[in-house]
Amino acid sequence: MATHELMNGRLHVYKRENSRFWQCDTRISGRRYRMSTHEESIERAKDIAEDWYLGLRGKLRSGELLPKPEAAAGIAPRRRPKEKTFREVAEQFLLEYNTITGGQRSPVWIETMRDRIRLYLNPFFGDLGLSEVTSGKVQEYRVARATNSRSGKPPARSTMHHEIVILRQILKTAMRHGWLGALPDLSQPYRTAGKISHRAWFGPEEYKRLYTATRERAREPRTKRWKWTSGQMHDYVLFMANTGLRPDEARRLQFRDVEIVDDDSLGKTILEIEVRGKRGTGYCKSTTGAVKPFQRLSARTREITSVGKDGKPLIEHRLPRPTDLVFPGDHRELFNQLLNELDLKFDREGSRRTAYSLRHTYICLRLMEGADIYAIAKNCRTSVEMIEKFYASHIKNTLDAAAINVMRQRKGKKDNPTQRHVDE
Repeated sequence: MATHELMNGRLHVYKRENSRFWQCDTRISGRRYRMSTHEESIERAKDIAEDWYLGLRGKLRSGELLPKPEAAAGIAPRRRPKEKTFREVAEQFLLEYNTITGGQRSPVWIETMRDRIRLYLNPFFGDLGLSEVTSGKVQEYRVARATNSRSGKPPARSTMHHEIVILRQILKTAMRHGWLGALPDLSQPYRTAGKISHRAWFGPEEYKRLYTATRERAREPRTKRWKWTSGQMHDYVLFMANTGLRPDEARRLQFRDVEIVDDDSLGKTILEIEVRGKRGTGYCKSTTGAVKPFQRLSARTREITSVGKDGKPLIEHRLPRPTDLVFPGDHRELFNQLLNELDLKFDREGSRRTAYSLRHTYICLRLMEGADIYAIAKNCRTSVEMIEKFYASHIKNTLDAAAINVMRQRKGKKDNPTQRHVDE
């Protein structure tokens, strides 16, 4: 970096390697001042720097520039380390997160996190020092996201929650490295109780309409080439609604992961499934309604197309092997087509139904049958808190009328006036 000294070494004119303009800096009364001359010529830059320096000295004499408290007291100024910017800490966080959680977090989730930092957090906080990321600044970010959304409507509550979680993780990275002393308050002010909502699912009558339609489509497909896919679709609906698997867990499921067993405590035949998904490896015991769909899946032949030596396609019909996937195809297109035909794509709250709704249907139907909530949570590889929040809150069967409509006789009263009013 080229540097020139002026005013007996009190003024410096220099040029950075990645800049074409000369800059100047000086220290007056313990404070450092910098300015860009916006000049490429060193001679003109020197003239501008001298005028700027003399102007600062004049402001100091007139009282417009206040000296640093340490300098005024005769104390040598302490050299403060350069503060990290939010952008630099975000890069360090992504480096650590990707390395430490390698193999434990989905690459899609990591890429989504990277996109949120690049598109939203860095443009707002990137050039700020860590000390400038305060609770007030975070609130300004919430307001900016709500008013400057690209889609024209504010982001969903869950979207903002994920972004604030990422922001908190970045600031905690700075605390671990000693770049930040304390974490600002990131809680949302003016927060009210969230609306009680439930996941989109199929009620008993809606579920019956769905599997009746898939059964008819499997028996009489619209075209011959859809016969295998329609049969798979019907068994997929029954299998998912009787096991409670997540769609990603079903996509990873192999035939060797499923075993047909006779349950001693139930006295019926069920499936024991070794599940591999986002929570690692777990186990699931199905209802009896999943046995026949799985047997049909196991007995259904598959067309395996390969290319022979002469370049012509070879079609092989064979039964699935233990290492084959139970659901090798994507049933999204046919599933959405059926939902649209049956007018079941949206529930009454406007929530969109997907393949995940079959898992929600399994949980809700089990709760309506009186199953233990802890056993359901363990079988579905989730928590009791999640089931109570998103499923049990709207199941009327969880309300005990006998416990609610209790009428105790008051002391000294021969009859209950409330009961007499009801009887009359």
